[in-house]
Amino acid sequence: MKKTFGDFPMEYKSRATSKVALLPIAYDRTSTWKKGADKGPEAILEASQALEWYDRETDSEPFRVGIYTHDIMKEFSSPSQMVKFVQKKVTSIFSEGKFYVGVGGEHSVSIGAIYAASEVFDNLTVVQIDAHSDLRDKYHGSKYNHACVMARAKEVASIVQVGIRSFDKCELEKMNPETTFFAEDIYDNTDWIEKAIGACSDNVFLTIDLDGFDPSVLPATGTPEPGGLDWYDALKFLRRLFSTKNVVGCDVVELCPNENSAPSDFLAAKLIYKMIGYKFFI
Repeated sequence: MKKTFGDFPMEYKSRATSKVALLPIAYDRTSTWKKGADKGPEAILEASQALEWYDRETDSEPFRVGIYTHDIMKEFSSPSQMVKFVQKKVTSIFSEGKFYVGVGGEHSVSIGAIYAASEVFDNLTVVQIDAHSDLRDKYHGSKYNHACVMARAKEVASIVQVGIRSFDKCELEKMNPETTFFAEDIYDNTDWIEKAIGACSDNVFLTIDLDGFDPSVLPATGTPEPGGLDWYDALKFLRRLFSTKNVVGCDVVELCPNENSAPSDFLAAKLIYKMIGYKFFI
């Protein structure tokens, strides 16, 4: 039986009536440390079965807008083919008037979705929560490597980067100090939030690499880095972003599940559900 997001009544999972389209992308071809991100979508869908339906913060049951889960995309022959397939699929989702939620998979699955969003929505900003800047033009011979996501995003949109704390020296010159919010500078304060949101245009695509969280909060990722965001820091920023900007779509990537870290799977599922609540109920 096809696994869908959340243990919700079936009438709220219809493609025709759902306002949210969730696309799982089981892809892990270019990751360069721990493999297993292709198992992330299935683990998140499984963990989502344990979600409570009611969200106290928004005083809502977000599932009631309808959440349709597409079949898992997998078995791509190359990085470029994956990007083209995802772009085509996400363009179709936008044409249906749906709010797009991508579930990775390694971070390169975001590239096709960002391309699709940039073609459909004018004046787009890509907001990235991540430990890594992902600004290499090419890595291990590919422009569609997970380390190149934001380099590709910069070609079609403006970008805002949050939680960054690891990068190569060659990437430093590509960062805009006005739109890059390093983890060490935003730790233990919220002063940065308004500045980050002020740097965004009206339309936003949000991409969340789960290694943006501190490993003490979410250890199950392929490239963990100390010093990341905690749960409530992230939610404060996300709630403000969704309440002030038109977030047209989002994705959650780089879960690398293991049997000793089920809480990581659940955090990813809960994060998705919280963002659906922010999109439609604040």
